[in-house]
Amino acid sequence: MDAVAALRWRWLGKARGKPDVPLDEFVPGFVDWWKRNRATHHCFVAVLDASVVGMAWLAVTPRVPYPHAFDRVSGDVQCVYVLPERRDGGLGGRLIEAVLGLARDLGVERVSVHSSERAVSAYSRHGFAVSPRLLQTKPGAGHRP
Repeated sequence: MDAVAALRWRWLGKARGKPDVPLDEFVPGFVDWWKRNRATHHCFVAVLDASVVGMAWLAVTPRVPYPHAFDRVSGDVQCVYVLPERRDGGLGGRLIEAVLGLARDLGVERVSVHSSERAVSAYSRHGFAVSPRLLQTKPGAGHRP
């Protein structure tokens, strides 16, 4: 998990500039977070030449039961990332397939993803589509009555 934490730190550094937290502080904090959340957050990694070069997460959330199904869950694909120098070789697609395979095995009703523009086509190839009924907001944003 240390290598996954380092990959996440590197990704955030590329996307948003140098992270506020140094790598040597981020890694143990990330590993501790994972230990506390490993029942709901499942990590897949791509390994080449004994190095972690990609990752993908499936977050599983219980849903409110209804009369025909008490054990309902939904999933969210999170943090799919492949090192830039290893992209366009199919690793991202294989990570998405692994996440969706686990979702099927767990009986997940639906899987969502918040994608970068670059990755929309990859998710589309794996069955993701825009839904006119899936809405989102940021708490505190928008109108108040």
